[in-house]
Amino acid sequence: MEEKLVLTEEWDKTFPKSDKVDHRKVTFHNRYGITLAADLYEPKHYEGRLAAIAVCGPFGAVKEQASGLYAQTMAERGFLTIAFDPSYTGESGGTPRYVASPDINTEDFQAAVDFLSVQDNVDPEKIGIIGICGWGGMAINAAAIDTRIKATVASTMYDMTRVNAKGYFDAEDNEAIRMDKRRTLNAQRTEDYRNGSYALAGGVVDPLPEDAPFFVKDYYDYYKTERGYHKRSLNSNGGWNITSSLSFLNMPILQYAGEIESAVLLVHGDKAHSCYFSKDAYAMLKGNNKELMLIPGAVHTDLYDRTDIIPFDKMVEFFNKNM
Repeated sequence: MEEKLVLTEEWDKTFPKSDKVDHRKVTFHNRYGITLAADLYEPKHYEGRLAAIAVCGPFGAVKEQASGLYAQTMAERGFLTIAFDPSYTGESGGTPRYVASPDINTEDFQAAVDFLSVQDNVDPEKIGIIGICGWGGMAINAAAIDTRIKATVASTMYDMTRVNAKGYFDAEDNEAIRMDKRRTLNAQRTEDYRNGSYALAGGVVDPLPEDAPFFVKDYYDYYKTERGYHKRSLNSNGGWNITSSLSFLNMPILQYAGEIESAVLLVHGDKAHSCYFSKDAYAMLKGNNKELMLIPGAVHTDLYDRTDIIPFDKMVEFFNKNM
């Protein structure tokens, strides 16, 4: 029995509505019984069955932000697309709220493939996925397990399990540091259970300290300004549950990336603090249908919404070739 969700009918995206596509809200459920909310975009004029793409990310964002922009743009290019909110976030179901899981969030992508596979106007042999930021890593993990996914794009990709376990640039890849993280997070579990609620980690820092690292300023410029702020976005507001990090500490999601036989395209700005995630993931991939595309001069959040920089033409060519 699907959970009954309350979905807004107003256009509350951070990007303008296209007059080239039709848009509607849809829901579907994952294997754990969580009902997910999505925006479906389809070209106004087409014949036969369409190739389809499911889009998710960034980590801590909602479908009204970057993933919706990607989905709408790819629908303008002839694909049927959905941008969905992950479990426990946005308009999707699941309690407690604001928790992430490398397993359940990978499953969310697979559930999106379930949904697309049974649509009358979709060719089930032509389904791909796009993961942005932290969902780029989830997308690669989904591609490693789901043979129905014919092509995967990971844009400005983060491996959330690596950054949680090892810190940025692997600067905290140390047993003692990880043990300290475990103690802190498990103490928080006890506190949360005692309080009957889950403490939030806080979204992007606000106000922005003058000495904040560049990548923090980069996030602030997107999530905390008119450019990308959304009332349901975790990063724009109170953030994830503090204890969400626990399951990411010992579940490396890219462990089987080398066994992916379908096509993978990694896209990253060469000035992004996170670029090493894509370079290292690319080194794990095998076969002649893998590609790394670096965007000169682009930083991490440029690939969230800079339509003059996001290589949609390349993505269209990639999906058309491999699906």
